Amino acid sequence: MRIAMEVARALSYLHSATSMPIFHRDIKSANILLDESLVAKVSDFGASRYIPVDKTGITTAFQGTIGYLDPEYYYTGRLTDKSDVFSFGVLLVELLTRKKPFVYRTDDGDGLVSHFISLLTEGKLVGLIDPQIMEDEVAVVYEVAILAAMCTKLRREDRPTMREAEMRLENLLVKKKQIPCTTTPREYNEHNTLVHCMSIERVNKEASRQYTMEDEIVLSANYPR
Repeated sequence: MRIAMEVARALSYLHSATSMPIFHRDIKSANILLDESLVAKVSDFGASRYIPVDKTGITTAFQGTIGYLDPEYYYTGRLTDKSDVFSFGVLLVELLTRKKPFVYRTDDGDGLVSHFISLLTEGKLVGLIDPQIMEDEVAVVYEVAILAAMCTKLRREDRPTMREAEMRLENLLVKKKQIPCTTTPREYNEHNTLVHCMSIERVNKEASRQYTMEDEIVLSANYPR
């Protein structure tokens, strides 16, 4: 969670704290470096674009890595800060599951993010989350999962900003330090989790349409950039 928060903080800085906003365009685990203290560093700005301060985005040929790429950016060519938000959401899914989004496919042909969203809305996500992570506070794990679902919504307007994602992770880190680990995966009420996720975040809104588009992107390119 600390690494995820540090990545969110770096992207938030690029989007809103620099003199001219910068959109990274290729957020993925391979571009997150860790130093000897495991402090996260966002790297590889070869695909990045400066955005004039009087504009919210630009139209450009898409660039990025299949599996992390924002479907709306892919289809419209409209690059905004929410394109990085989508990729960050995929990164959260990868951190939670320890599975690679550009190679993972279910027996039914679903990609990692679409499978993740389906299990989250059904209250069955525990089977996909990495077992080592499930040893942590389950309620906090599900809060991160909800954030990942919010970041990967189809409509960019429905996604949070990187600043909002950063603040949410910061609050969860504080919460994590204050609450002792008393809940195990078997004790966790999946039905209650489903009701909580659906009522607060409406996780599965537009999900089927979103990930039909995602599958088309995967089929259009065989390898990551």
